[in-house]
Order: sequence, then C-alpha cells, then structure tokens
Amino acid sequence: MAQCVQSVQELIPDSFVPCVAALCSDEAERLTRLNHLSFAELLKPFSRLTSEVHMRDPNNQLHVIKNLKIAVSNIITQPPQPGAIRKLLNDVVSGSQPAEGLVANVITAGDYDLNISATTPWFESYRETFLQSMPASDHEFLNHYLACMLVASSSEAEPVEQFSKLSQEQHRIQHNSDYSYPKWFIPNTLKYYVLLHDVSAGDEQRAESIYEEMKQKYGTQGCYLLKINSRTSNRASDEQIPDPWSQYLQKNSIQNQESYEDGPCTITSNKNSDSNLLSLDGLDNEVKDGLPNNFRAHPLQLDSSSDPSNSMDGPDHVKFASSLHETKKANTGIIHGACLTLTDHDRIRQFIQEFTFRGLLPHIEKTIRQLNDQLISRKGLSRSLFSATKKWFSGSKVPEKSINELKNTSGLLYPPEAPELQIRKMADLCFLVQHYDLAYSCYHTAKKDFLNDQAMLYAAGALEMAAVSAFLQPGAPRPYPAHYMDTAIQTYRDICKNMVLAERCVLLSAEILKSQSKYSEAAALLIRLTSEQNTWKGMDSDLRSALLLEQAAHCFINMKSPMVRKYAFHMILAGHRFSKAGQKKHALRCYCQAMQVYKGKGWSLAEDHINFTIGRQSYTLRQLDNAVSAFRHILINESRQSAAQQGAFLREYLYVYKNVSQLSPDGPLPQLPLPYINSSATRVFFGHDRRPADGEKQAATHVSLDQEYDSESSQQWRELEEQVVAVVNRGVIPTNFYPTQYCLNSYSDNSRFPLAVVEEPITVEVAFRNPLKVPLLLTDLSLLWKFQRKDSSGKDNEEVKELVTGEPVMIGTEVISEFLINSEESKVARLKLFPHHIGELHILGVVYNLGTIQGCMTVDGIGALPGCHTGKHSLSMSVRGRQDLEIQGPRLNNTKEEKTSIKYGPDRRLDPIITEEMPLLEVFFIHFPTGLLCGEIRKAYVEFVNVSKCPLTGLKVVSKRPEFFTFGGNTAALTPLSPSASENCSAYKTVVTDSTSVCTALVSSASSVDFGIGIGSQPEVIPVPLPDAVLLPGASVQLPMWLRGPDEEGVHEINFLFYYESVQKQPKIRHRILRHTAVICTSRSLNVRATVCRSNSLEDEEGRGGNMLVFVDVENTNTSEAGVKEFHIVQVSSSSKHWKLQKSVNLSENKDAKLASREKGKFCFKAVRCREKEVATQFSEKYIFADIIFGNEQIISSASPCADFFYRSLSSELKKPQAQPSVHAEKQSVEDAVRLIQKCSEVDLNIVVLWKAYVVEDSKQLILEGQHHVILHTIGKEAFSCPQKQEPPEMELLKFFRPENTTVPLRPSVEQLSNLIKTSLHYPESFNHPFHQKSLCLVPVTLLLSNCSKADVDVIVDLRHKTTSPEALEIHGSFTWLGQTQYKLQLKSQEIHSLQLKACFVHTGVYNLGTPRVFAKLSDQVTVFETSQQNSMPALIIINNV
Repeated sequence: MAQCVQSVQELIPDSFVPCVAALCSDEAERLTRLNHLSFAELLKPFSRLTSEVHMRDPNNQLHVIKNLKIAVSNIITQPPQPGAIRKLLNDVVSGSQPAEGLVANVITAGDYDLNISATTPWFESYRETFLQSMPASDHEFLNHYLACMLVASSSEAEPVEQFSKLSQEQHRIQHNSDYSYPKWFIPNTLKYYVLLHDVSAGDEQRAESIYEEMKQKYGTQGCYLLKINSRTSNRASDEQIPDPWSQYLQKNSIQNQESYEDGPCTITSNKNSDSNLLSLDGLDNEVKDGLPNNFRAHPLQLDSSSDPSNSMDGPDHVKFASSLHETKKANTGIIHGACLTLTDHDRIRQFIQEFTFRGLLPHIEKTIRQLNDQLISRKGLSRSLFSATKKWFSGSKVPEKSINELKNTSGLLYPPEAPELQIRKMADLCFLVQHYDLAYSCYHTAKKDFLNDQAMLYAAGALEMAAVSAFLQPGAPRPYPAHYMDTAIQTYRDICKNMVLAERCVLLSAEILKSQSKYSEAAALLIRLTSEQNTWKGMDSDLRSALLLEQAAHCFINMKSPMVRKYAFHMILAGHRFSKAGQKKHALRCYCQAMQVYKGKGWSLAEDHINFTIGRQSYTLRQLDNAVSAFRHILINESRQSAAQQGAFLREYLYVYKNVSQLSPDGPLPQLPLPYINSSATRVFFGHDRRPADGEKQAATHVSLDQEYDSESSQQWRELEEQVVAVVNRGVIPTNFYPTQYCLNSYSDNSRFPLAVVEEPITVEVAFRNPLKVPLLLTDLSLLWKFQRKDSSGKDNEEVKELVTGEPVMIGTEVISEFLINSEESKVARLKLFPHHIGELHILGVVYNLGTIQGCMTVDGIGALPGCHTGKHSLSMSVRGRQDLEIQGPRLNNTKEEKTSIKYGPDRRLDPIITEEMPLLEVFFIHFPTGLLCGEIRKAYVEFVNVSKCPLTGLKVVSKRPEFFTFGGNTAALTPLSPSASENCSAYKTVVTDSTSVCTALVSSASSVDFGIGIGSQPEVIPVPLPDAVLLPGASVQLPMWLRGPDEEGVHEINFLFYYESVQKQPKIRHRILRHTAVICTSRSLNVRATVCRSNSLEDEEGRGGNMLVFVDVENTNTSEAGVKEFHIVQVSSSSKHWKLQKSVNLSENKDAKLASREKGKFCFKAVRCREKEVATQFSEKYIFADIIFGNEQIISSASPCADFFYRSLSSELKKPQAQPSVHAEKQSVEDAVRLIQKCSEVDLNIVVLWKAYVVEDSKQLILEGQHHVILHTIGKEAFSCPQKQEPPEMELLKFFRPENTTVPLRPSVEQLSNLIKTSLHYPESFNHPFHQKSLCLVPVTLLLSNCSKADVDVIVDLRHKTTSPEALEIHGSFTWLGQTQYKLQLKSQEIHSLQLKACFVHTGVYNLGTPRVFAKLSDQVTVFETSQQNSMPALIIINNV
C-alpha cells in the first residue's frame, strides 16, 4: 500500500472514538450560526485532548489514555441512505487529486525507473470518510452514543426550562419505539448541560446566575458555561484569526450530507419530521447511468431534483433551507468563526477537556465497572445455568435453526439486554478508551459465545475487533491473528452479505499487514474484495475495487523485491474500475503510471490498450494534446492488432486530431504520424521523364527513377565521364571536376549542393510505408519547400510555399490529388517541382491530408463521419498535416576524432541550387537491333535533338566497347551512301567485279587516321560528326551508325555516354551528359582460326622477300537458334603494313564457300611482302588492304564500315606502348640480340573474313552480313577470331623463395631461334637412274639459306646424320651427302645464299633429304644462341631404276 500520513497505531484509535450527541435549542443554534457553524462543527477542531487522561480499570489499576478524541454530532433520527454515502465517497475521491508539481518518488526496480506518487491522499480521504460514515449497527456498539450534550442559550427566557425540554426530547428519541435510530450505548445515557453565552451581546450577570442554578440542579460535574462570540463579525477584518474549521468542513461530515441529501432527517425541534422526507430518485438515476461527475461542482452542490427546498413545507422550511445555504457556501470564501477570538478558541478547548475529564470518562469508568460486575457474577454459574439464564434473558430470540441454515444466514439476533451483548459492550468501551488488553479478552470471550450460538454476524464483529485489539496491545504480547480477520471478512461477505463491514475489515487488516511489511498478504487481502461477482454492485463497487486495486499495486511495488509487472497490471485494473466509477482523472492517472512499465518492452497489444484508454480519457477530460499523443503512439508502433481494431484506432485519432486542429486553425501544420516515411530512401531526380519508344524510334535510356542503383555500373559511368573530360581538357581532369549525378539516393555522394537547371523539373521520390492493416488515403499530396531567390542584382528574396496558391511564380508544385496506400504496403510517390527562377531551393517535407477509406466499422461512441470527399475513394475523415524529410548523412570516419566519436556528414540531396539555362540533348535510336549474330554488321540511325533554348556543341560519345559501333570515316569518300545501290542493300561499300580476278587479290590502302584512330588518341572517345559542330535550339540531326555484334555470344550491356557543352560557357555547369545502355543479345555465328607459316617454294614473282602460307579454318558454330540456314564466305581480306594476301591456293571448282550448321571449311592463301613503294615508314599508320573475293561483288575493305571495325579491333593492340626496359650498358647488346631474333618470328598480318548469312524469319528470307577479324602475330602460332576460354590452372603448392637481385638474362625461345634462318631444298621430285649400269646415283641438290633477320648471322651447315638408331634409318633411308660435310657461312641482313650439294643413293626408293642441320648465331654476339634449324616439312625424293 501507499505511504499514509498516519501510522496504523494512530489510524485505528482515531477511527473508533467515543460518540457524543448534541441537542441544541433554536437560540443556541442561532448563536453558533453567527460563525457559519453548527454547534457540532464548532467543537470539531478542538475535539482531541491535548493532554493525557487517566482512568481506573475494573481492577482499580491506573490506565493512561493518550491523544483521546471524541466525536460530537447532531442527533439524526434516520440512518444515512446508501445512495448518499456513495455520492459523498465519490465526491471525496474526485475532489482529492495529486497536487500539481508534486515530486514523485523514483523507484528503481531491475531495468525499470518508475515515477510513482508515494502517497495516495484520495484513498486516505475515502477511508476516513468511509469509517466515519458507517451507520450504527445492533451487533456492535463502537459508534453508539455514550453521552448527549444539551445546549441552551443564556439569552433565552427560561433556560432551565429549555434544558428540561431538551432532556425530555432526548429521552423520547432514545426510549420511544418509534425511533430505531440513532443507537445509544446504554439506557442510562450521560446528559451534559451546556449553557452558551454570547459575550458580545448577552448579559454576563444573568448567565452566571443561570449557571449557578444549573450547578445546584445538575451538579458541578454535569453542566458547563461556555462563553463565545467575544466580538462582532463586522470587526473581523481588523485582525486575521486562524480558521481551523475549513479542513474539517472540506471533508463534509456525513451528518450534513445526510441532512441535505437524504432528507429523512429530523432536527430535534422538528415535530412533523415525516413531512420532510426527500426523494432520492434523482441521485439513484444518476448513479445508475454512470455519467461522469462534474468535477468543478462542490460535493454539496445538488441538482434541483434533489434540492430539499423543493419538497419542504411547514414552519421549519426557512430554517433548514438557510442552514443548507450556509453549508453550501462553506467553500466560497466565507470566514468561519468570524465572531470568535483566540480566547474563545481556548474556552472551547477547555470545555472539551472539562466535559471529558468530569463527565464522559467517569461515566465510562462507572459503566465498565457495572458491566464487569455483571459478568463476574455470571461467571460463577454453571454452563447449563448460564445457558438457562440466556434463554431467560432472551425471551424474544428467534427459534433455533439447523447448522446448515445458520451458515447461510447471519444467525441469531440478540435482544439488547442479552448477556452476550453485555460482554461485547464492555469490550467496545475498553477499546474506545484504549484498554486493549481487557478489550481483547472480552472480545475473545464474546467470540466463543457467539460461535456457540451460531450468531455469525456477532461472531464476525467480535473476531474483527479481537484481531485489532491483539495488534494494538502495548508490548505486543501475542502476534496479530490475521486468520481472525480472514474469518470475519468471509463471514461478513458470504454469510451476512454485508460488504460495508467486510470492507472495513479489509481496510484495517491491510493497514496492519502493511505496517508489518507483509505486503504480499496485504495485496492478496485487498484483491479478494475486488471481485466482479460481488452482490453489492454498481458505482460503489467500482470505486471501492479501484481504490483497493490501486493499494494492492502499491503493495507489489513496495515489496523487498518489487514486483513491477504486477504493480502495472493492477494499476491497469484499478484504472478500468475508476473509469467505470466515473473517476476519469484517477483512471487516466492509473493508466499513465502503468504505462511506464509496459512502454518499449515489446508488449504491443498491452501498450495499444493503455494508449487507447489514455487517449479516450484525456479526450473526455479535454486534454486534447495528451489524447493526440496517445493515439499517435498506437499508430506509430508496429501494431499487432486486427484490421478492424486498427481502423477504429485510426478513426479515433483522426476525430480527436480534427478537434485539436479546430481549436487553432491558423497554427502551424502539425506533424502526422502516418504513413511512415523512409527518409534515407528518398531519391531526387533532376530532369524530364524519359520518352516512351515510338515505333522504331527508341529514346536513350539515360537515367530514371525506375532504374535500380548498381555500384559497379555507377563506377563505369563515372570512368567514362572522366575519360571524355580528360580528352576535352587535353588529357588532364580539372581539379574542380565532379561526376554528373542526375539521380541522388542513399548511395550517391550527397556532400555537395546538387545543381539543377531552371525550367527543368525536379522529381522527389518519397518512400511511404503503411504499417497498418487498413488502407490510408493521402489527398492533396505535395512537397513543402523553401526558396531563396537570387536576383541578377544579387539580392536574396525568400519565399516559403506549403501549397500551390494562386499563380506559382518561383517554383511550380505538383499536387497528387489522391494517393492510396494499401494495408502494410510500401509505396513511393513521385512529386515534382518546376523551378522558374535561379536561386537556392530547400525541400523540407511533404504536406497532405491523412484519411482512411470509408468503411462500415465505427468506433464505440464515435461513429464514422459521412463521406466528405469526392474522388475515386470515399474518404471517411481526414486531417491536414505534414511530415519532414530529415536525412542523416553518412557517418564520418576519417580523422581520429571522427573515429572515436559518432559524427555524421551533411546530406544535401534536398537542397539543390537552381542555375541558369543549359542545352538539353535528347537522343533517339532508329532501327536499333536487340539481337545480332557474333560479328554481324547492321546499319542503324541516331537522331540528336536539342530540346532546350540554348545551342549545344562539342558533342562526343564515349564507350568501353568502341569496337561495337562506328559513325563512319572522317571523309565522305570512305563512308558509303545511304542506302547503298548494291545488291541486298548491303551495309558495306561494294564494287561489282568480273570473273577473271577471282583468285587474285585486289589491293587498296587506308590510313587509321582517317578513322579517328591514331597513336596516343583515346579510341573510346569518338566525336559525333555534327554538321557545323553545333546543334541549334529545337534542331535535330540524323546520322548513320553501324553496329557490329560482339564476338562472344550472350547478352551484352553496352554503355554510351554522350557529352556536350553549351556554346556560352557556364560557370557552374561546364558540360552535360546523356547516358544510354544498349542491350544486345548475340548468338553464335562463325569461329575463325588462322595460322601462318613460311613457304618453302623458291619462285617469287614479286622479286625478293619471303612468301608465307596463311591457313584459315572457318567453322559454323551456329545451332540454327536464330533461324540461320547457312553462311557464305564472300571475301577474305588482309590488312597489314608489310604483308598482303596474294592469291587463294586451294580454290575448288565451286567458288561459293557455303557452310551449313556445324560445318567447317579450310582455306589456304599465299601471302607476300608488300612492294617497297607500298610500304611506308615505320611510324606511318598506312595499312595495305588486299581482298580475295569468293563472289561476284567486292567489298571494299579499306572503307567504312569494314575498316572501322578492323581498326577498332586493332586499337587495343595499338594502344599498348612498346615498352623498352631500362637495362645496363653491358646487357644492352644482349637485349638487342634477343629482340632481333624475336622479330624474325613476328608477322603483323591481319585477316578479315567477310560473310553473309541466310536467315528465315516469319517465312521470309533475310540476308545478314558480317565480318570476323584474326590478328596474326607469330609464325606457326594459331590465332582465333573470338577469345578462347582459359582452362583454370590446377592447384599447386605455394612455393616460398627469396628473390635474388641478379636479373636473369633474357633468352629467346626455341621457336624464335628456329625462325632466324629459313632453309629450303630444291631438287627433282623424282630421279631416274640405271643402277645396272652404274651402282651409285648422284643427285644435285641446292640448299637455299635465307637470313630472316635484319642483322648478320653466322651459319654452320652440318650434313652428317646425327643418329644411327633404326628409326632414323627408316626415315632417312641409306643415302649420303658427298663432298664437304660442314659449311661455315656468314649471311648479311636478309641475304639469300645457295649451296650446291650432291646426294648419293645406292637403291631405288623414297628418301627424305631434309637431314642437313643448320646452326645460327648473330655475328656480333659472343653468346651463342645456336639451335638446329627445323625444316618446314619433309623433302621427299623418289629414286627410280631405268
């Protein structure tokens, strides 16, 4: 339980005090009314004795009474009505609220820090009022009157006679059977005569004489002269006299309440009391309906229906009405005791002392002795005699019943003079004067008697008081018998059905248990009485249950190990019962205190319930801000409620919110809780939306909000832009260059203010999420922004817009009229702004009306409003508000300080700077293919449109795949017309040929410079050939573009970046870009492999210089998935600086080279060196093209697009610089030698295979064309048209070694050395010799040695057979060379030398003459790189016999 102001040792004696009746004459009442007080009220502040009191117990022992208090009250002849008591208790609780600014206790329990009010003054007020307002009962005497004060005034005509009348009235009320109320302790009630004297108006002499007369008649112990009103009330303003009455009158004594409320009251002077009965209907109806109280009304302020003045008549009406009126005004600033001085206060205090010392206590002492004597005299009798005496005394006792019947009733009812009741009377008297030892023994005895008689109501009362007495005994000789209390509570509640007495037991026992720190038992006891199944239901039950549950909650929190969750749960239950009892403020307080425990612990349903109730109660109490806050919490937490419940919450929130907004319609727009906005996912796009494809016309993809962010792709675009900027700025990227960002998101670099162009829209994509299971409808959704205008004069003008009002001058704002977000849906809204002026724009957030779709669900008490929206959806109710877009920048992690603390950088994506106008390019692709064969050539068109008001220039395109496309050569002569006049509308430049030049090559030449490819340039950056290099505003240009399918099959994404600038240079934006990603799907076509080797033939029509054979294998790898029927090889061309194809060697009769699916064809060509006049200098970029045609049409390979794609395939090779390693002088010669030897085996011959493919598509035959390139570098090494897949190397163990500083000298490979000298043998293929005439056959053989290098070479020719193994003999046969067996020669640069040899044969047969071994080394080298020169092929000779 909560802490109380009083301890339980003070509380119980104050709750059970001797009761004294007061009966006043009219005149005496008038004197006290001058102070706005009745006589009983006048005495109230002084009713506690200031000193100890002594009395003697029956054993003549001195007993000390401390802090004795007496209760004086007017006689009321009707018991208080339950309805009145209920209303009083309700008002007492509602009138006692926590003090404003009260500092709550902070209790730390586990993870919880709770702010809890330590005291509960409303509960203490309730308890005090409850105990005071208990009606007197026959089974106990604690609140029966012990004495009666008879009060008359000294100003009356015959005061003594008045005393006699009052005495007779008291006697009549006590002993007449018409009056069952009030209850009197003993028949012989103490009468104490009080003479009131008005000091300021009365005659003091007369008063003294009357008092003397009274003393003669009633004795000095039985009367008192009380002097009051020492001053007149109109002098009250002179000095401030303390007002001790207000604190008591605030608690409205139950007697007053009964007088005014329940009417059936009789004040002593009323003769016809029955006529004054009041109706309670009005009050009962109010209670039944459960309407909330008007908190501002004073508890005594009654409705007209229950106003007693309506039903009063007779002579006493005026007096009663005025009395009521006086009390009503008790709290309206009236000063009580205005005629009393401090001396009068002392006199009243003295009067109470005298009355208690001389009148009341001696009377109690005497009564105890008498009762004790009666009991002692009875104790001597036997049990049977005692029971006989009981029967004798209890003549009117009800007939005895069976035990079962008794247990279901309250048992016996004793007559007043029953001996058992005398024990109870004595026990109660002892209890009232704090003699707890004697009281306990008497209660204990009485309890046994009552239980024996099955008088359950009496037994329960005895048990209750026995338990309290045992606890209060000084020195605590015995433990507190809690089981007595439990039995008493059970009996009261279940057998006697008396909840009031059960509640009193619980209140007392709980306080006692709390004082012993038995919080668990106290809580269990309090909860036991709060069951909903109680027979005494209604508002009283709810109020009682609420207060007891709240105290139980405090018990749980005050335990040694606080039970926080139980505390919270019982606070919720208490709040619920407070709400049912109409105590809205207390209900709200309980829920708020419990919320501290449930908040943020994941108990979302409990949290929702509490917040909903807090919202409801706050709204009822007109605490609208709290209500909005509570409902907001329900909506923003991840709710697990059903859709219907969430809909109810949302509508309730909207309803409350609407009321709040109506209070301040001109205030700033408040923040709305729904829908959620993921601020970091906000994306900002600068520019127009992409145009859709129009037939064959397809707009550049550029950047759009529909594209997902890809870091790899983003990096590629950045590199492309850097590449083109570097080319424009002569190879250097400017320091102030930043990559262009059209779309800003959480991945982009947002540390700088983005630049937007005037008159180009800014689109902001806001990511909304609806966490509820009900749809949300946002209407009139737009962006909220602030704009700082920059004039040409440099002045700043600021303008803030929340809505589009009137004509949008600076910034046009798009409004989305309806935006529906379905249940638990994430949806993005794209909102546009149109800047019409330069300046600084700040996008602050979004503004919208929040509502939900009209449904059939309604909230209790608040029905859905009729649809107030005309649109696609019927809107139930909506409120206007805003949400801010606050984006947290990236966490900084560069410096030490940033790493050790949490700091975030700026994110400026919502703060664009609007700059001057810039040109805007749009690019359209016409007839752009989506699927190609590998190597296929296709012609398309590109249209460039300037859609801005500024001319653009410097248009360039950059791509990582320059080999994919070309705009043609630099000169018109090299670029074919469009369309071509040749057959099948070929993309190539063709010439019709005659049939004579079929097998020989047609030669042409071209320079790579003509095609934009030269040394040191960037082949990826290609200028777009605009006419006049400028595109004017509104102008458009169409240019042809040839495409070639990439060599690898699959899907290819090819990025184009178009770069352009404004003719007028802008300081902030130097250039703009446009992106396009082309997706091409390539399918397999041909696979070309080529090798080159030296020819051994001697004849050379072209003069000197070696010949070579080129072998070309072409395989059709297409699997007909693209509908390809067959491929025709129409032409094979070569391109080289030094070599050219001369003729086809193996041309068959059928000159059409057709390849069906999976077929392979082999071609062999003879290649010769170019003539000296054709060969340019080493640094020239002129290439010789030679075409060998297999059809009747020559494709000019040195023109666009054939040469373009050839040069682009070469560009990667040309880009690589020939790196010369820096070596020391002594090693330089060795390096040169190696280089010379390597050059011997190098050849720069490039083969271009041109083909046509016949495709059937939609029952039509199409002819596709294309080309493949093979770049031959090395003699004897196979080259491929498409890159070969590398086999992954097998896993090997790691080897760790220490690198040595000595560099290993380069050595040429065996293949390179073998190509240093070219050898060929010239001899007759067959030789006839008559062996029968001459046994030796001599054949002349010429050995031709050709130096392939540019240096002098020393050659050694060794004719000796090296091996004598049987295999070698089989190969070479038995022949010998005659003459010199070894020759040493020196060959000059590229010299050809012939040696005349003779071979000697002894048999006929076939012989291989290729046995001579040739060794070579460079003449100026000491190091010998000697190796056997390998013959190209076997040199076979046939020896015949004739």
